[in-house]
Amino acid sequence: MGRIRQSLVKRIAMEVVEKYGDMLTTDFKKNREIIDKVVKVEGKFMKNKIAGYVTHLVKIGGRNEV
Repeated sequence: MGRIRQSLVKRIAMEVVEKYGDMLTTDFKKNREIIDKVVKVEGKFMKNKIAGYVTHLVKIGGRNEV
């Protein structure tokens, strides 16, 4: 079974995708750099969780636009 992401991670990631969706890509490392500039989050772990979920949302969004 998979892990469930925290609602805080989901909420912040969705807000970032809505506001900065044109800057985001399917590359985790680039998204992590963007999130580091855009969101004030304490801790590497939480930043990586948000960046991972943002990358996931961008990948899913690309599939639906075909």
